[in-house]
Amino acid sequence: MPDFMQYPDREILAVDLAEVVADQLIEAIEARGKASLAVPGGSTPKAFLQALSGQNVEWGKVSVMLTDERFVDENSERSNTRLLKETLLQGKAAAARLVPLVAAGGAPEDVLDGLMVGLNPTLPLDVVVLGMGEDMHTASLFPEADRLAEALVENAPPLMAMRAEGAGEPRITLTAPVFREARAVYILITGEAKLAALKEALFEGPETEAPIRVVLARDDTEIHYAE
Repeated sequence: MPDFMQYPDREILAVDLAEVVADQLIEAIEARGKASLAVPGGSTPKAFLQALSGQNVEWGKVSVMLTDERFVDENSERSNTRLLKETLLQGKAAAARLVPLVAAGGAPEDVLDGLMVGLNPTLPLDVVVLGMGEDMHTASLFPEADRLAEALVENAPPLMAMRAEGAGEPRITLTAPVFREARAVYILITGEAKLAALKEALFEGPETEAPIRVVLARDDTEIHYAE
């Protein structure tokens, strides 16, 4: 059963989780001379990403990426890469190396091979921070997504294109094996609706119905929650 941390408010959650993740990155750098970090996009993690950017980490030795990205131009308001640059990759953390999860092309499938060149040297990831939707999706592993079953198997490629009715644009996402093999995994959620979804996901059931179960199956996953 994952550890569950509840905070009195979202600001305290953001600061505390930033300190926890920073400690993990520092340990990774001390052990291996470098560190890799994957973080979620969307509005929920903004405060956490901003708090993390000010942590005393040797950011020049850290590779940072998103857990998933919409197949849109970086200038789009829907771009998580844009959000990442405006929040985490500021101040001290501007020295980190951004590993892109999107590139110009006609379709997500057209750019995967090129993106894997940057991703491969970072694996296995040292730290993964995941969000979760009310439908129990995580990254762009959506229930009913077109290639979800392929992304959940043990030999799935680390990066896949994904399309789902609730996703809007086509997506590019890290897959289940990347999350299973990461050295540390944290789930960041806020609000009563997501807490209710989390409680449902904690019951046994197929990962195709609740993809967040990919990491809930790990005993060392930590859940960080504030209402």
